Amino acid sequence: MGAVWRGTDVLLEREVAVKVLLPSLVADPEFTARFRAEARMLAALRHPGVVPVHDVGQAALDDGSRVDYLVMEYVEGEPLSARVRAVGRLDPATTMSVLAQAADALHTAHLAGIVHRDVKPGNLLVKADGRVVLVDFGIARSRNMAGLTAANMVLGTASYMSPEQATGQPVSTATDIYALGAVAYFCLAGQPPFHGDNPLAVALRHAQEDPAALPADTPPAVAAVVARALAKRPEDRFGSAAELAAAAAEARDATLASIPVSARPPWALAAPTPGIAASATPAVPSPAAPVAATPPAGPVSAGPAALRAPASITAEPTTEPKPTREDALRSGPAGRRLPLLVGAGAVVLVALVVAVTMVALRPGADQGSADQPPALAGETAVAANGDPLPQPGDATTTGPRPSGTPGASRTATASPTGSAPADTTTTGDPASTAGPDGPPTATASSRPTPSRTPSGRPNPYTAAQACGSGYQVIDSATLTGGDGKRRGRVFLLYHSGTGANCVVTLKDTAVGAKSAASAYLEVQGRARSTDSGSFDYYAGPVRANAAGTCVKWGGSTGGVSYGSGFEHCD
Repeated sequence: MGAVWRGTDVLLEREVAVKVLLPSLVADPEFTARFRAEARMLAALRHPGVVPVHDVGQAALDDGSRVDYLVMEYVEGEPLSARVRAVGRLDPATTMSVLAQAADALHTAHLAGIVHRDVKPGNLLVKADGRVVLVDFGIARSRNMAGLTAANMVLGTASYMSPEQATGQPVSTATDIYALGAVAYFCLAGQPPFHGDNPLAVALRHAQEDPAALPADTPPAVAAVVARALAKRPEDRFGSAAELAAAAAEARDATLASIPVSARPPWALAAPTPGIAASATPAVPSPAAPVAATPPAGPVSAGPAALRAPASITAEPTTEPKPTREDALRSGPAGRRLPLLVGAGAVVLVALVVAVTMVALRPGADQGSADQPPALAGETAVAANGDPLPQPGDATTTGPRPSGTPGASRTATASPTGSAPADTTTTGDPASTAGPDGPPTATASSRPTPSRTPSGRPNPYTAAQACGSGYQVIDSATLTGGDGKRRGRVFLLYHSGTGANCVVTLKDTAVGAKSAASAYLEVQGRARSTDSGSFDYYAGPVRANAAGTCVKWGGSTGGVSYGSGFEHCD
């Protein structure tokens, strides 16, 4: 559907992957709509295993034609398909590592109501350390948009197509689970589950036949995971991608336990534990139910500056987008341009990435001054040393506080279930205040004084935007440095429809530039899930299903951290 180019953003000094809709498809409204829908869906997801999108738009070329483009993070990795072809087949532990990571990334998409529909080895990039990134949502389907396929048209890759796709039945999250099972089969056997003279024959075999047995050296636990994922009936597969990720991780660990440490495959060892984004059941219909369709959203607009080209991005073609977490990279020569496949005028297209990015990052008039970013009700101020910081209107503080000494205080909004927060743990001596009742709202009284707010641009994102639709803030903590300036905020949110919690840390310093930040969520009785690294705007979201269960939450940025005790138990 598109050609992918590697480019250099000379303003932000980073490499990017630029996906351009093929010229032959630009005039087709169906493919244009699908291309823009891919951008919207990717923009709604945040997970280290899903390639992030930076920008989207449409550019006018020198010949008067228009081209749609999508700018993504550049991932330095190798397609899983190429890796398997190079080595013949993967060992069971590495296969389960790949499967666990891919399933965890897909779970994030499923929570957002997105079914990928084309999971295959070519759409899984593996980095040098074994981490897996899911790419190409070009034919994905969201419950928030109407179908974009013509009548009697089936989308997907035959070798990894679920029985319901092959027979024209509604797709669901179970469709992606089946495809992951086929990917695992490919890794273990070195070939897809079925072959045929043509794609239709292969697709029908998925619906009518059982695949050949896996190699004899496949551990029973691994074979069981693959067999369940490849069940013909959606209801017989894993109940969610998160469940598949957990089962694959367990099979991986069981396999590694029988291998001497010195002989363990590096990819399997390097892979993270599933559950980075969530450990909840997807907030979408059950596997057997189709994805609901609603009227399509309007076309994506690149904004008023979309047709300007104030700077250039050097670009060269690549057969695969090799996207990662936006590592700071060298900038290319500002004046160097290479022609794109769609013509010399497309250099302007690549240059537009900078123009649109500048517009996207420029704070609007309604975002407040740079020195006073908005604060939500129920913030907890935390100083660099962990001591409480007095807030205007605090009802209660614990212990005396010397005048002018940075510290921490805490207020909390009531959760949707009406529960109140339990005791809170910080790096110092915490204090508590009673918070307002009712749903969280933005209030002037909860805004920190100007002397405690950071300088520079305000963060253009909100916690609710980061976590996704349906989440409401129920608690928060402000991270304040020893100089009295706010470094950032950690938010705890709740989704009353799914019973899921979400934690995100928003930066208030170095906004738009990479700096260390983290966010974590721990459901009582389960392992802690953490998102940490160098981020432009925020860490997280970290989600987990915690209805009726106590949670710990926290995060850090700007050298200041916060951590709660187990609370919000209702």
